[in-house]
Amino acid sequence: MQKVSIEINGKKVSREIEDRTLLSTLLRDILSLTGTHIGCDTSQCGACVVHVDGKSVKSCTLFAADIHGSKVTTIEGLARNGKMHPMQEAFKKLHGLQCGFCTPGMVMSAVDLLKNKKNPSEQEIRDWLEGNICRCTGYQNIVAAVKEAASKM
Repeated sequence: MQKVSIEINGKKVSREIEDRTLLSTLLRDILSLTGTHIGCDTSQCGACVVHVDGKSVKSCTLFAADIHGSKVTTIEGLARNGKMHPMQEAFKKLHGLQCGFCTPGMVMSAVDLLKNKKNPSEQEIRDWLEGNICRCTGYQNIVAAVKEAASKM
């Protein structure tokens, strides 16, 4: 057991955890931030993507103890003052989701993309989201939502 302190969605959090606790487990099971989804436990699907120190990462691949002192943003932390993030708005407006299971990871990955590339092409969006699997949509509306958000951010 060890104590880990992380800033999550702007709030300092300290917990005593087992060394082998994954970040995804800390978020979902210990802190009840269930917007971070677990789809595969093998880092294949991308449903668990969050931001650690501003970069998108698959939370099922990180031990929480390894990011002691870091800042984490989850899908719950994107909205501000009750207003959805432009990426969330675009996914809603353009139907970039069906079942919604992959959506938090897609949104978090796409937000990171637009921090790095302000106006990505359709191919650049598809390449960036390659590590995020959606079994429902066929991706076209997801790509359209990212383009829409890029025009708003």
